[in-house]
Amino acid sequence: MSMKTILVPLEESEVLPSVLDCALLVSQRFGSYIEGLHIRPLPAEVLTAAGEGLYAGATDLLETLEQRDNDRAQRTHEQFDTFMTKHGVQRGDASQTPEKPVAAWLEEAIPGDEVVGNRGRLFDLIIVGRPVSGAATPSRSRLESAIFESGRLTLIAPPIPPTGFGETIVIAWNSSTETTRTVALAMPFLEQAKRVVILSIEGYGVPGPDGTELRQSLSRNGIAAQASIVPKKDRTVSHAILEETAILGGDLLIKGAYTHSRLRQMIFGGVTNEILATAELPVLMSH
Repeated sequence: MSMKTILVPLEESEVLPSVLDCALLVSQRFGSYIEGLHIRPLPAEVLTAAGEGLYAGATDLLETLEQRDNDRAQRTHEQFDTFMTKHGVQRGDASQTPEKPVAAWLEEAIPGDEVVGNRGRLFDLIIVGRPVSGAATPSRSRLESAIFESGRLTLIAPPIPPTGFGETIVIAWNSSTETTRTVALAMPFLEQAKRVVILSIEGYGVPGPDGTELRQSLSRNGIAAQASIVPKKDRTVSHAILEETAILGGDLLIKGAYTHSRLRQMIFGGVTNEILATAELPVLMSH
């Protein structure tokens, strides 16, 4: 079990350098194929986004918007190529079984962000940037497509590029199906970690096995972990998780996404949403 194939949906954003760095770090560890995916909107989608009342000059508008998208695609492709060349990553394709990282570029003109989840079903890992408050990109819809539609593991890259991760892994354990699935998909990372901590917040979770039982299960798979239960105190659960992860020296957080419904979390807030909004370290999620 390994992370031999990585899908990286690429869009211009301040988080793009971190996304590329995370992809490189994972690919260097596992000898992975990296596919950079750039999604371009279809002409009809572009006009719809431009709004009503503009169809009198639709042809000129469409040409302007298409040129803008062409320029954006070219800049993103150049940044991807420059990064891979700088780090000695050769070009390849998905048919290869490399021992060293290889990379390829794919450009899709397709409506919406569903392609991220759909194509992601072919990959061991999808890497996306963490949405940043006040910025249009990275796209929240692409992140959610990866988490909800792929059935695969998603790595959310933080705004600041990490210099490394996966040495000390913290599992935010709440006994849920979603976290259980994420732990199972993340086994290649857990197997290589120097330290694994199962973090439970008092009063947070659903009925199910506790952290000590998870520790015993991991030990049967050759993973030595420790279980830690900490009080929530006067913090939100997400703040408690991130604060305790930092105290533990965690450089990678594993958490199931949306134990409660996405709609409920959008309306009332939730741990997943708060971590997606504030985490400053790489986070592995699945649903």
